[in-house]
Amino acid sequence: MLTGDLVRPRLHKHGVELRVTLLDAADSRAQRTAAALITLFQQQVGQSYGAWEEALARYEGDRTDYVVVRGLAKVLADAATFVACETPVPPAQIRAALFARGPAFADSDLLHPHTRADLLAETASELGLSPAQVEAHLYADRRGSYVLSDAGPAWTPADLIARYNLELARAALYWSDGLQVTIQDTYKDFWRYLKLFKLMFWATESAGGYSITLDGPISPFVKSTTRYGRQLAAFLPALFLCSDWQMEATVHAPQLEQGLVYRLDNTAPLTTHFKRSGAFDSRLEADFAAEFEEKFGGKRGQWQLTREDELLLLGDTVMIPDFALTHKRDGRRALVEIVGYWHPEYLRRKVAKVRAAQRQDLILLVYQGVNLAREKLQDVPGEVLYFQKKPVLKDVMAAVERAAV
Repeated sequence: MLTGDLVRPRLHKHGVELRVTLLDAADSRAQRTAAALITLFQQQVGQSYGAWEEALARYEGDRTDYVVVRGLAKVLADAATFVACETPVPPAQIRAALFARGPAFADSDLLHPHTRADLLAETASELGLSPAQVEAHLYADRRGSYVLSDAGPAWTPADLIARYNLELARAALYWSDGLQVTIQDTYKDFWRYLKLFKLMFWATESAGGYSITLDGPISPFVKSTTRYGRQLAAFLPALFLCSDWQMEATVHAPQLEQGLVYRLDNTAPLTTHFKRSGAFDSRLEADFAAEFEEKFGGKRGQWQLTREDELLLLGDTVMIPDFALTHKRDGRRALVEIVGYWHPEYLRRKVAKVRAAQRQDLILLVYQGVNLAREKLQDVPGEVLYFQKKPVLKDVMAAVERAAV
């Protein structure tokens, strides 16, 4: 992610709004710069991070757009792999042995009878190394000595500019006091990343979707502002996995006098590098959907099956049932959750969510091989159907008719 000094010059006030100046992907100078940096970076494979910084400084020269150059370079480096060199003796041990011998100079004098070369030789003898090894490995555990082993993705200039623009957009959230998001679809990936980044939230239903409030790094509820701010910013690309969403935040950028409103939505010219989840979480779910489509899909049945199209809000967490069945004529709905995973902690959380939901229209399909005896589900308000190999679709549809509201 970009550091604050690479972001602040690209933030501007426009009335009461915060605008982020993105790099024009169609600009020929930007394209040439991106292409040159990609080539330069790929030439550094096998070289140290310090060597990359020196090469970048030479390329940058006296350019006035150094903020953009350094930002693009940061994107390249962040996506690459730098590794520490293996050393026969840990660098920290080498430093301790050498520095314990006190200061040294190239030439000896009355106060410093031992030269730098003498101390290197003494340390090398103590550690079983050569003086050249002592000098070479002294800071091998520092970032500047790390070696570029993999230059990362096969970047194109357009890819690099797109990622740089995304990094600018997300980094504006470093200084936000909160984030208000409205999503209309694709709930699963949104909540998956929300959980991954450990963000605090409050969710409510809102006009065909959901409104989610996320605490920002300068919220009174957040103590570790820098770390949390980076987490909030890191989460932003998850929004671009949704097809219909809006976001609004209040940002207090250091160089601006007041808090400004920062808005984004699904029309923003940004792309995400986050991965979408698969269509199904398990073979059981995939087989259930396929069998339903075969027997009741199209015009053959009165019910329409949809995948994860409703959230159940449960205080500080949510539940997303695997399927929803909606009657084509009268609009009645029932939710279906398949419990086929046996891990005890998973089962505990699942049952707790089902109890918290208190939904009569929620049908549980439970694999008999899991450790979830019938008595553990006696107080569940909806129907519970057990199955041996796969859910019996005829029984499921009968339960749907009974439970749908």
